[in-house]
Amino acid sequence: MIEAWITGGAIIVMLAALVHGRIGADLCVLGTVGALLAADTLLGLDLLKPGEALSGFSSQGLATVALLYVVAAGVKETGAISWITQRMLGNPTTALQAQSRLIFPVAVASAFVNNTPIVAMFLPVLSGLAKRTGIPVGQLFMPLSFAAILGGLCTLIGTSTNLVVHGLIQEENRIIREAHLAAGGDAANVPGLLPDFGMFTLAWVGVPMAITGVVYMLLLGRKLLPGRRAGDEQASDREYMTAMRVVAGSALVGKTIAQAELRHLPGLFLSRIDRPDQTVVAVSPEEVLEADDVLVFVGQLDSVIDLQKIKGLLPATDEEESAAYRPSMRLIEAVVSERSPLLNLTVRDAQIRSRYGAVVVAVHRQGHQLRGRLGDVRLRPGDTLLLEASSDFAKRYKGSTDFYLVSDLDETAAPRHERAWVAMAILGGLVVALTLMPKAPAVPALAAALGMVLLRCCTGPQARRSVDWSVLLVIGGAFAIGHAMTNSGLAAVIAHWGVGWAQPLGLTAMLGVVYLLTVVFTAMINNNAAAVLMFPVALEVSQHADQPFMPFAVCVCLAASAEFSTPIGYQTNLIVMGPGHYKWLDYTRFGGPLTILVGIVAVLLIPLFYAA
Repeated sequence: MIEAWITGGAIIVMLAALVHGRIGADLCVLGTVGALLAADTLLGLDLLKPGEALSGFSSQGLATVALLYVVAAGVKETGAISWITQRMLGNPTTALQAQSRLIFPVAVASAFVNNTPIVAMFLPVLSGLAKRTGIPVGQLFMPLSFAAILGGLCTLIGTSTNLVVHGLIQEENRIIREAHLAAGGDAANVPGLLPDFGMFTLAWVGVPMAITGVVYMLLLGRKLLPGRRAGDEQASDREYMTAMRVVAGSALVGKTIAQAELRHLPGLFLSRIDRPDQTVVAVSPEEVLEADDVLVFVGQLDSVIDLQKIKGLLPATDEEESAAYRPSMRLIEAVVSERSPLLNLTVRDAQIRSRYGAVVVAVHRQGHQLRGRLGDVRLRPGDTLLLEASSDFAKRYKGSTDFYLVSDLDETAAPRHERAWVAMAILGGLVVALTLMPKAPAVPALAAALGMVLLRCCTGPQARRSVDWSVLLVIGGAFAIGHAMTNSGLAAVIAHWGVGWAQPLGLTAMLGVVYLLTVVFTAMINNNAAAVLMFPVALEVSQHADQPFMPFAVCVCLAASAEFSTPIGYQTNLIVMGPGHYKWLDYTRFGGPLTILVGIVAVLLIPLFYAA
């Protein structure tokens, strides 16, 4: 019994630290694992052995999550989903129109791509939409996050939580199989193995939950969501001038400014069009674009960055060969110093490409509106240059006297548009492979991740940067805590006292209690850790009540992800909190009823589809 008390105490301390928020989740979980290992060794208790502590880091579920980050990076860096969704959104005139066009594609996409990059890809799209249409940002960003979460409930790869539980099932089956073989059993006939997940196992309940959530958001979103507008935040006064050339043969040639959607770009003003024989000012929306037109824009930094990613536009520089290298380049801000050799030179004469291996795509001068051609701007101290440069530019010139400040914007210069179809084909192949071989998801995930890199949908450094190592550490450490809960008997105690009273009421009542406990854990910590902590409890409940385990496994999966009432319940809720200008109570008011509603749907439907 002392083992259960020690494990329970360690978990309570961990939960308190996670709720407090001063220490990262990965450090909290790994610190708890270290404490349990130390207690096991020093006190001679049966809590956690070194092999068990490290088993989570070798699990197939964790490896699959890491590889799917790379797959998502390939889709993001080619602009594939962004291109599709921008056309789906169109130009809505009301919040309801925008929400209805937003929620469906996000939910579908997040069923097959990790939720976090999906939300990250949509943030600039929705920011632009809000500025262009005047629709409040508060009406858009929370539905974005919730739609991504709901879509992730429907497939094995929709969210990392599903893969974590899938990995826990495989780990438990490994233990059962080893014990059976040690007892002299037949390897071809192992009794007691837990049923595993397939690609669409969760869809039977996940899809009804997603549909319920979509209907709820469309019916009540305008009433319960805040109406804060894009202009409510303080606008940046950093105004850049940039020049973009229309690429000959691109889809933009022959379109009007309005048809190319270049007239009302958020945070940007199209000041003129430079042609060899004329300059067009006061540009009409009916002006037809020609090959090699130079479009001169003035606007805010974020909008200038988004402009670099439009297919068919290239920075209007004298170095035409730079276009081939854009997807591998980074966007850098550099402030010209008073001792810089660039002073009093024009952008063209400064030969920045030959000096620094970089290309100037925009210039900002505090307190002055720049006029004329970008190449004719004469540089002064304090001018801020937006550069396309190699990934090591910031490191090489951070201490240089040529610049006051050099900062990496963590943005690629342009998506790999020409590889978009390759990324979508790889993603489609991954879905098919996982459908056909769900028991080994790491194999097709590895093939897809390698395909993204080898076929140049993303670079090696981009693939490495895309992996959220803190999430992987939490998952691996949480596996170890799950082992400690089982070894110490804590899982049995929680199952007996927390869920045991519901056993006489039947399977639905027990699932309701497990679902509630999982949601509470998720609201306090995070979805992956909550799933791992509740897995041994759910297993103990099913065995004690002599019930099939599959309903409980599905229950833990869905409950761990379907928590909408707090910003800390799911990572995407935190991502949209700042851009959407939300307060904590905004999540409670809009997400609280949704959490209850989808929970009822899950608890009622799970016994119908998984109890047989």
